[in-house]
Amino acid sequence: MEIRVLKYFLAIAREGSITAAANSLHLTQPTLTRQIQELEKELGQKLLIRGKQHITLTAEGMILRKRAEEIVDLAEKTEAEFHSINETIGGDIYIGSGETDSMKYIAEILKELQEEYPLIKFHIHSGNAEDVTEKLDKGLLDFGILIQPINLSKYDYMTLPEKDVWGVIMRKDSPLAKKEFIELKDLMGVPIIASRQMSRKYSAESGFLDWFGDEFEKINITATYNLVYNAAIMVKAGLGYAVTLDKLANTSSESEICFRPLYPRLESGLDLVWKKYQVFSPAAGLFLEKCKQKFLQKQ
Repeated sequence: MEIRVLKYFLAIAREGSITAAANSLHLTQPTLTRQIQELEKELGQKLLIRGKQHITLTAEGMILRKRAEEIVDLAEKTEAEFHSINETIGGDIYIGSGETDSMKYIAEILKELQEEYPLIKFHIHSGNAEDVTEKLDKGLLDFGILIQPINLSKYDYMTLPEKDVWGVIMRKDSPLAKKEFIELKDLMGVPIIASRQMSRKYSAESGFLDWFGDEFEKINITATYNLVYNAAIMVKAGLGYAVTLDKLANTSSESEICFRPLYPRLESGLDLVWKKYQVFSPAAGLFLEKCKQKFLQKQ
């Protein structure tokens, strides 16, 4: 299976047409058709459903599309790293992270690197811990920023300086907005907009099971979210109270929503992680050294 042919397949999946894909690749239609037929023969699976107006992917084609994107991304990343070896220090740094105010520390380091090495480029992938570790393990990311506690047996890591504080965002005209902090009893019976960290799968890791105790199953979760921006929109619309980290939603005096911390206080630390025995590109190595200088001296 050649990377070149995988790129051909991805072009067809993107364009939805053999003709359009052939034009974008500067190939003849018969040549592209033959390459895909040989790929289907090699894999022993039908990958495309050829309609009158549009080509769609079979279930096997959908699987290949996901894997092909990962393979092509990794190949291009590897090629770029080797090209950068013989150049003035440059290249790409790939970082995965969830939503956290602690990204400000990473941004400060990236700014320093950019000023010293203008040829370095940064790529930030937003996702939950499961998504970030999957891409990290496959070599598609150089670093991940993961919420504690997390199984770090496969990774080297350093802890970021601050902890994120959990609380609730709500409309300023809601009854709970009058309180200084939010207790467990306040959340019983009200509609809760929950992050994925509050699901049973993730709550043990984030500390929610301990905080809610035996009342966890009684929470009235009416909606879930992956991005705080979307949660804030639901809160503004009056759909409920969103449990989230502080400093991610706009709760300024001009905003119609506010943040109240949980009591007892619930905090989550964050770790910058990378695979053990990772061989870094020059750019990624410089980033790691700057992180060690900034973070380890504060620990």
